[in-house]
Order: sequence, then structure tokens, then C-alpha cells
Amino acid sequence: MPFITPKQSAFFQAQGYLKIPQLLSPEQLIYYRAVYEDFLENRIEISRYRSDLGTHAEEEKAEGIKERITQIMVPSKLVPDLLNKPLHQQSLAIAQSLLGDDMALDFDMLIDKAPFSNTPTPWHQDCAYWIEMPDLRAVSCWVALDKASIDNGCMWYVPQSHQLPMRPHRPAGKGGGALECDASEEEGVAVELQAGDCVLHQGGTLHYSRGNTTAHRRRAFITNFRPQQMIELERAQGYDHTGERELRRK
Repeated sequence: MPFITPKQSAFFQAQGYLKIPQLLSPEQLIYYRAVYEDFLENRIEISRYRSDLGTHAEEEKAEGIKERITQIMVPSKLVPDLLNKPLHQQSLAIAQSLLGDDMALDFDMLIDKAPFSNTPTPWHQDCAYWIEMPDLRAVSCWVALDKASIDNGCMWYVPQSHQLPMRPHRPAGKGGGALECDASEEEGVAVELQAGDCVLHQGGTLHYSRGNTTAHRRRAFITNFRPQQMIELERAQGYDHTGERELRRK
């Protein structure tokens, strides 16, 4: 299990994000890339959980690009064995080290930016999507399955933004459910990753990524954690991050 140093924890608390190298070994990357391709190529039935996060973009899709930004929700719901594999186990251990032993997996997802898809993910804060909760602790672990560079869509963060009030958000573009807020690269920092590295951020940390203008893939596997009681509160209100938000009948 990964060991989080006091220095790393202090950086995360103060800045709102934290890079951790080599969460996954080269051998483990082979497994996760294979599973990822099973999802992308529809060898696993995912139609109800698959969407294009890039529908806010005004420009036409590049030739040969099916989706601007492919999002596949809850892969571990479809392949439960993922929960017992290193990515989920180690990212959970990190989340608990950073924010408390009651942190648990809320949901996971895959986000893929295909070569030359060139659609940015707008600046936003994850907390803009949340229902009201009394405990706002939350951490996302963004794991790179490919090298993530500025030009193919690595993450950018605005340091210390999680310590300030949430910025006003609005719908991004004319389509889809993405939100955006006013922010810029001038106030942010780019976090480039090697394949197998990860970067974590808090729920209030401003972040975004450029579009992929390169000939290389940008595959990310993301796990999201919050306190178990807050997950139960979400589910009781029919909120499970899959788009299926029908309230449970008691």
C-alpha cells in the first residue's frame, strides 16, 4: 500500500492537489489498458453509462472522431473484480490517509481523449455538481494510463482554490450536462504525468484540461471518494452519479 508522508499530506491540504508517481507498475498498466479497451470497443455492454463530455464544443468533431471526450461511468459496477485490483485498493488507501479512515469509493469512471480530438474540458469545481451535504470532504484520484502532457490533455489546477468560496458555474456550451466557470491557465499549474502516475484533487479545487492535439492517446481511470455516511446520504436521495437519479421508494 502507498505511504503518504506528512509533507505530501500538508501539500494536499494547502494546495488542493497532489501528484504521486508510479501508482501502477508497467505490468499493472497492461491489465488496465486491456480492460479500458474492452470498454471503449463495447466488448462490455456500457451503452447506458457511456456519453460524450465534449458536446459543449461549438466546432465540428474532427474527421474520424466518434466522441470528443468519451466518459464511461461506474466501470467497477460492470466489472466488479476491479474493486479488488491495485488501482482501486491503493487509491482508497491514499484517500483514507489524506482525509480520514471513513473515506469510501463513491464512484469511478473512465475519461478518454482520442488523438486529435482537440476538445478542452472546461474549468470547473467538482463541488458544483453536488447535492447539499454537511460533510464536504472529497478526493478524486486521476490515474494516467498514458503519458499525460499539456498538449494531449493533462490536468491543470488552481492552487488553494479549494479554500475559497465556490465560483459561479453555468452550463458549458449548448449541449450536454457539463458546467464551467471563469478561470484561466495564468492562475493555474499544469500537472504532467507519466503512464502509471496519478494526481489527486479535492472537491473544491478548480481544474481543467486542454484538448488532445497530438497523435497519442490520453486515457484516464478515475476513482472518487467521500465519507461513507455522505455516500449513503446521496444514495438515499437517488444520486449515484450514473444519470439514473430516480428517488428510491421507501
